[in-house]
Amino acid sequence: MGLGELFSLLSAAAWAVGVILYRQLGASLPPLQLNLVKNLLVLGMVALAIPLLHGPALPAFDAGSVAIALASGFVGIAVADTLYFRALNQLGAGRMGILGNVYSPAVILLSFLFLDERLTLLQFLGFGLVSLGVFLVAERRAGDAGGGPALLRGLAIGLAAILLMAVAIVMVKRTLESQPLLWVTGLRMLGAVGGLLLVGGLMARHRGTPLLPPLRGLPWRKLVLAAFVGQFLSMVFWLGGYKFTSASVAAILNESSSVFILLLAWAWLKEPLTRRAIAGVVCTLAGVGCMLIPA
Repeated sequence: MGLGELFSLLSAAAWAVGVILYRQLGASLPPLQLNLVKNLLVLGMVALAIPLLHGPALPAFDAGSVAIALASGFVGIAVADTLYFRALNQLGAGRMGILGNVYSPAVILLSFLFLDERLTLLQFLGFGLVSLGVFLVAERRAGDAGGGPALLRGLAIGLAAILLMAVAIVMVKRTLESQPLLWVTGLRMLGAVGGLLLVGGLMARHRGTPLLPPLRGLPWRKLVLAAFVGQFLSMVFWLGGYKFTSASVAAILNESSSVFILLLAWAWLKEPLTRRAIAGVVCTLAGVGCMLIPA
């Protein structure tokens, strides 16, 4: 297993912890406020981590790399994460898990068009097995939202979020390969926070709602844990996966997060494991194994 493949799997595991925590936090915090608070926390974590790991010297960023990293953060975090949290509240984890299958094909297509990446036949088999496994796992909980226009609106929002995440990561792939990982992470977070402050400020003025929730009474312990594991660690590992392996392979391995969510729900929330869910775990692990076999 290469470093990129390991980081991609660790990212999926960390994101699974974050999804459970964000699902609980979303019951009391609107998506935009939740996204802004957690990104401010993550920006502080990244700012502390950069000098510890990279020292005080500044990397040799050119203007184009800085602009791409900032734009990637705005698109992939400020916009996409806000839409994702809204869809997660509306659809539930089950349907969002199924909708997440769009992410890998979107990254593979964009990588084919813009990064000249190709998959081997064995990796295509792995992609199919991972997608089947995620579908089997997610379908078990797919009845948690109603039908009608609300469902269609939620599906459209969720699809837009996932497609924007794919665009954002392919956009920054070349910059990740040539620049220090945490510096790129920090620039993406600056783009995200700046975008959220701009969009949130306009929405707050238009709707008369506060940009930030009342700080007193917030579940800070859960917020910090969600920000550290579900965003900081998940994002560093996620970007590290794309830095050290191809975007297509990293995207497919990231899909294993749905299996980690299932296993955490079983161990943490005492939810039962059905035969369908176990079959999904087996398919996903087999697919991951195909992705890890050298070409």
